[in-house]
Amino acid sequence: MAKVALLGTLDSRGAEFGFVRSCLESQGIGTILIDAGESPPTEIEPDISRQEVAAAAGWNSHLLETEERATVVDALARGAANVLTDLNATEPLAGVFTLGESSAATIGTRAMRSLPFGVPKVLLSTVVAGDTRLYLGGSDIIMFYPVVEIAGLNRISIQVLTNAANALAGMVRGGPVPFAADKMVVSTTVFSLTSGAVDAARARLEELGYEVLAFHSVGWGGDSMEAMVRSGLIKGVLDVTTTELADLVVGGQNAPAPSRLEAAGEMGIPQVVSLGALDMVNFGQRSDVPARYDSRLLLSHTPFATLMRTTAEECATIGSLIADKLNRARGPVTLMVPMRGFSGVDTTGGLFEDPEADQALIDALCDRIESWVEVLKLDNHINDHEFGVAMADRLHQWLRAGESIDSTPWSSTASNPVARND
Repeated sequence: MAKVALLGTLDSRGAEFGFVRSCLESQGIGTILIDAGESPPTEIEPDISRQEVAAAAGWNSHLLETEERATVVDALARGAANVLTDLNATEPLAGVFTLGESSAATIGTRAMRSLPFGVPKVLLSTVVAGDTRLYLGGSDIIMFYPVVEIAGLNRISIQVLTNAANALAGMVRGGPVPFAADKMVVSTTVFSLTSGAVDAARARLEELGYEVLAFHSVGWGGDSMEAMVRSGLIKGVLDVTTTELADLVVGGQNAPAPSRLEAAGEMGIPQVVSLGALDMVNFGQRSDVPARYDSRLLLSHTPFATLMRTTAEECATIGSLIADKLNRARGPVTLMVPMRGFSGVDTTGGLFEDPEADQALIDALCDRIESWVEVLKLDNHINDHEFGVAMADRLHQWLRAGESIDSTPWSSTASNPVARND
């Protein structure tokens, strides 16, 4: 019988884990209790000890008492991830649960992220009231805010612990969701100002028989897609909306991990990439825009979203960054350039129309990109229906070709009658 892993710091949360274990086992769900504490456990004995977790990270257990705390937490997180991976390989885990404050959440969520999408993952911690991106890391972790600190059993914590345990139990009993195994899964990236292209591309790909996963390009959306690409589920990427890279370069609120736009290349799967919404950097309310940008061209997209037009200099930097990332790909790459604008406000007469800035991005890309990367310049705006369909068709051509992955760069075999970068 598959079991749920209860992973935590038993030096400080032994009673709480014991309560959760009782809740699950009373419902017929088996458990494996894993100790990732810095000190010896209190009140409860684990099934897998902290020494075993340390050993899974290549550590001798005495280092848990002698090294700096941050170093210890990092080692325990790595060890816990290895322990969960090994357990899941032997017999797939039914779920994972962790609770505690920041160090426990760091260890638990890092370990959870080592497991495949769909394995129920539950975190109960006060950290979820803040910025959770570093804990999520693009994974499908479900987070519960406990209201009070989980420090002992009382009328509030008992109810919260029971609710979290019951939620995990429900997911375990429900089991995996059936899906269409005969469909190849591909992904795309979307933003409200690139929805024309994405809608057309998605419809075309679905018509061709693919299952399409769309990710919102707001930093964590791109990171989630990259994580799922690395999991092996996604077989082709249609990266229409790379706007997050503008935030990464300029410092917007939707900045992704530095590894954005690298997963498909690392996995060697086909990718068709465009320049969606690279004409803008994203901030929150107008008051959230840094004072140094007061003189810049700003647009209140919603009361909680302010867009800033990228300059020619910034666009050139973004273009060079994209080229460097695509140059390292181990699989087929097509870069499709919409020559008439990158977003719904980068149009003829639009507020963000700036041909000089757009051309600076295109020039930087074309100057730096390797000759083996296919670059197609289309006389379209990004939201033209034809542009979205062309992107979808090019990805389909790569996927249908089914060429094997090797260590040599891919050579373009495109017959699309559109100008290349040179």
